[in-house]
Amino acid sequence: MTTLPAEFLRTCAVALGDDGWRTDPAERLGYAYDNSRRHALPDAVALPQDARQVQALVRACRQHRVPLTARGRGTNTTGAAVPVAGGIVISFERMDRILDIRPGDRCAVVEPGVLNGDLQRALAPSGLFWPPDPTSADYSTIGGNLACNAGGPRAVKYGASRDNVLALDVVAGTGERLRLGSATTKGATGYDLTRLLVGSEGTLGLIVQATLKLAPRASHRRSLRALYPDVDSAAGAVSRLMAQPVTPSMLEFMDGESLRLARDVGGVDLPQQAGALLMIEVDGDAAALPAVVAALAAVAGEGALAIDVASDAASDAQLWAARKALSPTLRTLASGKLNEDVVVPVSRIPQLVRGVQHLAREFDLPIVSFGHAGNGNLHVNILFDATDSEQTSHAHAAMARVFALALSLGGTLSGEHGIGLLKRDFMVQAIEPETLAAMRAIKRVFDPDGILNPGKLLPEG
Repeated sequence: MTTLPAEFLRTCAVALGDDGWRTDPAERLGYAYDNSRRHALPDAVALPQDARQVQALVRACRQHRVPLTARGRGTNTTGAAVPVAGGIVISFERMDRILDIRPGDRCAVVEPGVLNGDLQRALAPSGLFWPPDPTSADYSTIGGNLACNAGGPRAVKYGASRDNVLALDVVAGTGERLRLGSATTKGATGYDLTRLLVGSEGTLGLIVQATLKLAPRASHRRSLRALYPDVDSAAGAVSRLMAQPVTPSMLEFMDGESLRLARDVGGVDLPQQAGALLMIEVDGDAAALPAVVAALAAVAGEGALAIDVASDAASDAQLWAARKALSPTLRTLASGKLNEDVVVPVSRIPQLVRGVQHLAREFDLPIVSFGHAGNGNLHVNILFDATDSEQTSHAHAAMARVFALALSLGGTLSGEHGIGLLKRDFMVQAIEPETLAAMRAIKRVFDPDGILNPGKLLPEG
């Protein structure tokens, strides 16, 4: 039974219509969790179809001080879409229209519920694409990508979500509709509020429309795989590769434990002595690629056990087999998994990986590290038995130490997953008090009554 005021319920039912307003417990349950496996039952679920309905809902929530949590498709891993304060979940699944594709301006205008993969397919005939390509692209929304500043493997060359947005139309916690930015690739007109909103995890405003910056899709791609005896050799290669005139379109890293699992569990053919792996992709014009591949292979080959270059689609798939086998393999090994993405300067990847390996021994838990080496963004996966309270406690203690390690190396808590609920309490370690105070002041301007996604991102004051 909901405890929301009767007047509020009537207002929302009228604004959203019978089909857009859900209060039945069974229907609310489907919106109680995200990919973090945390859950909290909302008091009601709103399914708006346009910005006018979003604005009416926010105004009603502000008047009655009802918490409001935005949701795309729930792929977030940090609990950012879990309604821990109760109140309303606003799901943007019905605001899924691609409003305009303008190849001449290299931009697209979309609603927040559009799936990343659907947008990419719609853009294909124009020869353009939207660069952010998270693993969840086929089932994550543009709004969710923007909320967490999603990136993906090609962010090393093309940037993350924040780098690929031109303008936003948002509804602030005041109920006001704000239009931020413009459909131009240059602009020097006041504060850049567009980039501020991207990555704010629904705590400042609700995105109802986005103008995205598009890039030309490369006509050809080539892949290289480099195997190294240890992490230091691989990290040295990353630094050399990133200093080259041509930036790889992908530069992925796997540690020794990742390789062991891909080989022993995933069945991938890898040498026993390999302690680290780099997957390198370059894209561009077919005539220029051979020289680029040869140059990068020479750079990556210093200290390598082996360098393999894909000659066709079949060999390309074979080279990527280890990386593609890893995630499915991890899901079979343990009932519990903590997967957090930390970032360090590229030159400090060896210290991060060595520190993580030390924690694996100290806590007697398998820890697997892989990710986007070109950005220094590694995904640290701690595996444990979720039915064992001691292992569960050790896993969370180990992850706290991973965060502290990344910060001690001049890094930060997240590159693309965001902060949400799970990392919120570590913000006081990552951000100085004065900066946190400025963030809280910004929050009060956009959301003076604190109704937007309470309990997320910013720690308690």
